[in-house]
Amino acid sequence: MPTSSEDHRRPAVLDRLRMPAPVLDALACPHCGAGLAPEGGALRCVSAHSFDVAREGYVNLLTGHRSAGTGDTAEMVRARVEFQQAGHYAPLADRIAAIASGAGGDEGVVVDIGAGTGYYLAAVLERRPRAVGLALDVSKFALRRAAKSHPRAGAAGCDAWRGLPVRSGSASLLLNVFAPRDGAEFRRVLRPDGRLVVVTPTARHLAEVVGALGLVTVDARKEERLEGALAGSFLPMERDELDTTLELSHEAATTLVEMGPSARHLPPGELRRRVAALPEPVTTTASFRISLYRPAPQAG
Repeated sequence: MPTSSEDHRRPAVLDRLRMPAPVLDALACPHCGAGLAPEGGALRCVSAHSFDVAREGYVNLLTGHRSAGTGDTAEMVRARVEFQQAGHYAPLADRIAAIASGAGGDEGVVVDIGAGTGYYLAAVLERRPRAVGLALDVSKFALRRAAKSHPRAGAAGCDAWRGLPVRSGSASLLLNVFAPRDGAEFRRVLRPDGRLVVVTPTARHLAEVVGALGLVTVDARKEERLEGALAGSFLPMERDELDTTLELSHEAATTLVEMGPSARHLPPGELRRRVAALPEPVTTTASFRISLYRPAPQAG
């Protein structure tokens, strides 16, 4: 049992930070790239850059510049938690976890870029019992959930468009589920024997209700842009598609829209009016493409 003097020496920040030690070791200062260590009530690097730890247990590694991304709002996160907890996307979580568990060993740091609530990261960690996880997201509302998503996971605030606050070669697996992609940056943080799992919606995703509800449609060039973003940094290994039929109440269909980008374009009253005009249950197809990549050999 630690003595009182040992308790006194323990940095206060560790009492709040929900993060396994290997995850903390994998973090890097977003300003200078140096490692981070607990000091007082914050994490600091050797150059004295300091980052606050929120009372919910995540560390804020945003640099203070105006974010290039648009993080999920509190209402979007509430809707996402409700929809995920109802099990509607459980088949996707299971498929991601199965592909990830077959992509090499079960140790190391799994980094989820644009992790949201940490739902998919938690599913992967359940299938990789010796791994730890790091959820990265720009939304403080999502990070509050992600920090508590799994006992072996930690969370950090970052804008993926501005680089990842992760040490080079420290990740054994990267997850990228409906999130921004930067092939060169992903390649930098991934181990040479690591793997990248990318999930995108197909053109069939929610097609039955997109028009009726005025949802944001899937970009027809999404796959082309994905390959362009990863070209030169990653090589494709396998590709899988998952279609799952959703039978939703009007309330669940409303929640589905509220958790995505369409929520920014429809007033709540108008959304509910459109949903109420649909037959109940609302039947639609959730359609996803799950792609597995390995790092491309580096020249020289």
